Amino acid sequence: MTKTALITGASRGLGAALAEALCPTHHIIAVGRTTGALEELDDRIQARGGAATLAPMDITTAEAMAVLCRGIHDRWGKLDLWLHCAIHAAPLAPADHVDAKDMEKSLVCNVTATARLITFVAPLLGTSGQAVFFDDPRAGEKFFGAYGASKAAQIALARSWAAETEKNGPKVHILTPEPMPTATRARFFPGEDRRKLADPQAQAAAVIAQL
Repeated sequence: MTKTALITGASRGLGAALAEALCPTHHIIAVGRTTGALEELDDRIQARGGAATLAPMDITTAEAMAVLCRGIHDRWGKLDLWLHCAIHAAPLAPADHVDAKDMEKSLVCNVTATARLITFVAPLLGTSGQAVFFDDPRAGEKFFGAYGASKAAQIALARSWAAETEKNGPKVHILTPEPMPTATRARFFPGEDRRKLADPQAQAAAVIAQL
């Protein structure tokens, strides 16, 4: 039976690199908001002899995620792997100047949507599947109020799930990749030398090696 990998936030960056790295062994279910980027990813996956199901969806839309997970159940019956790469990166700002809409978007995407996805995806993973979350510890750093707080809350959720499933599964991993030249990183550090950052393909290979 074909193994399945759900990647939320698959259109670019680490998510796309993971999709390409896993496609020789898994059918990729690629979720992202940018249809064009997903189609380009699909072309690269096909060139490697793999196959993908594209889901141009917003993870904050509860109905869409429910339909997606129901579709996974109806077609494959289960998931082997979930890699959660989707994130909202609010603009940097002093804590007393954080825009209310930016804060709300950060919480809805990074916390509420993650919590909802855990409840939807857990039954598909069962006891033998694996879930992977990616930490980016910015909590408490200058100007990272909205991003740092919401990312810390997301990882707190993941750590609770990992502790709860330690004995009976699914296996929940929380990994911290090296800084990569992603669009998210560019928003935070627009002037840095991107040549010194880690290659997403190499980081994807390192993630897979830990599963």
